[in-house]
Amino acid sequence: MKVIICGAGQVGWQIARHLSGELNDVTVVDNNPDLVRRATETLDVQGIAGFASYPDVLNRAGARDADMIIAATHSDEVNMVTCQMAHSVFSIQRKIARLRSKSYLEAIHSDLYRRDHLPIDVVISPEREVAAAAMRRLSAPSAFDTELFMDGKAQLLGIRIDEDCPIVNTPLRQLTDLFSTLSSIVVGVRREGSLFAPESEDQLFVGDECYVFTNVKDVARTMEVFGKTQKKQDRVVIVGGGNVGLEVARTLEESESRVRAKIIERDRHCAELAAEALERTIVLNGDGLDAALLREAGIDRADAMLAVTDDDRANMLAAVRAKAEGCALAIALINDPSMVALMGPLGIDAYINPRATTVSSILRHIRHGRVRQVYSIGDAEAEVIEAEVLSTSPMAGQRLRDIDFPEGVLVGAVRKGDELLRPTGSLRIEEKDVVAIFAMAKDVPEVERLMQVSIDFF
Repeated sequence: MKVIICGAGQVGWQIARHLSGELNDVTVVDNNPDLVRRATETLDVQGIAGFASYPDVLNRAGARDADMIIAATHSDEVNMVTCQMAHSVFSIQRKIARLRSKSYLEAIHSDLYRRDHLPIDVVISPEREVAAAAMRRLSAPSAFDTELFMDGKAQLLGIRIDEDCPIVNTPLRQLTDLFSTLSSIVVGVRREGSLFAPESEDQLFVGDECYVFTNVKDVARTMEVFGKTQKKQDRVVIVGGGNVGLEVARTLEESESRVRAKIIERDRHCAELAAEALERTIVLNGDGLDAALLREAGIDRADAMLAVTDDDRANMLAAVRAKAEGCALAIALINDPSMVALMGPLGIDAYINPRATTVSSILRHIRHGRVRQVYSIGDAEAEVIEAEVLSTSPMAGQRLRDIDFPEGVLVGAVRKGDELLRPTGSLRIEEKDVVAIFAMAKDVPEVERLMQVSIDFF
């Protein structure tokens, strides 16, 4: 597949990394020559320096025979014009645009994005993706990572193994015997910085970070088995009232749980805009690192604190300060994956990676087969892929034990109709079943083959 990626920033670079690693023909376009050089020197991609919305630049990037264009520059308008050029001048079939401005995303304007107006096939909103990720974090506060699958029926939980975990040093195969009615399956383990798909004889050790797939009905019990307690989040303090913080606050206001939220925003104008846009959320103007202001916001009584400014370091320091002031749960927005390693030593409970959430959303629309969802784990180390099994798939009609999965692949859940099943060796996979598969990055192409990659289903 030939793909043009417009924008070589964090999101564009990660998408290029994913697609070039899977032997796609990728060209990166950016008006910053340094970013283009970084992409071409570190990835197996071609690079063009220039404005992505210019027809001559797109022509040099190979738009005449491109299968897809992904417009992920920092400008909404450039992304929109780029998709228009891709459609009108070059007849590129698949067009994906990242749009950040809420004005472009209002439901009343949804009719704007169609072939006879603005020909954008998929619109990705980073703010909405991050807000959704924040809500998922709050729904499982003891997990450092979480994502929903199977239309909300299954959940992936990232759980850190502590000394008081009851199943430490227990072979994974014994968990089925010990908890026969529990649907949970450990699909990934990170040990000493390395992520791998465990085998049945592997054990969990203190300090491990494991990824567990479970039925949403079993989340509370799963967390208990892993030595974690769950608490309802009624009071939330948000540090940062920009696009992300505002979207999170709006989502909290619209939720049925009636969470009481407060926002701390340093910029006065931004704080005033947030106060006007929100109905029940209290907005405080000041520095989120100010201990006195945090106390005024009731940080010691808060069930959770979300630090979602555009500065990773400020978010991490705010989370540390909140924990020092007695906040039960501190979550930081972190763009730079190299800083995630500092979370444990600093006592930060969980993080949100906006780049990963946006990348996952884009990958969902790129994968071959009947892919319904893709979630990127860690620094693009693995993916969880949810897809419908096609009649032409090598998996169709086979029992799980007879399917030739690579070593780095594990099935987390299988859905037959409305029934969510725990995968066992004897379970037969049929056409139209939906499966959720954990795959190390190197094994993703093989998973796509098993899903029967075909242009008919692209």
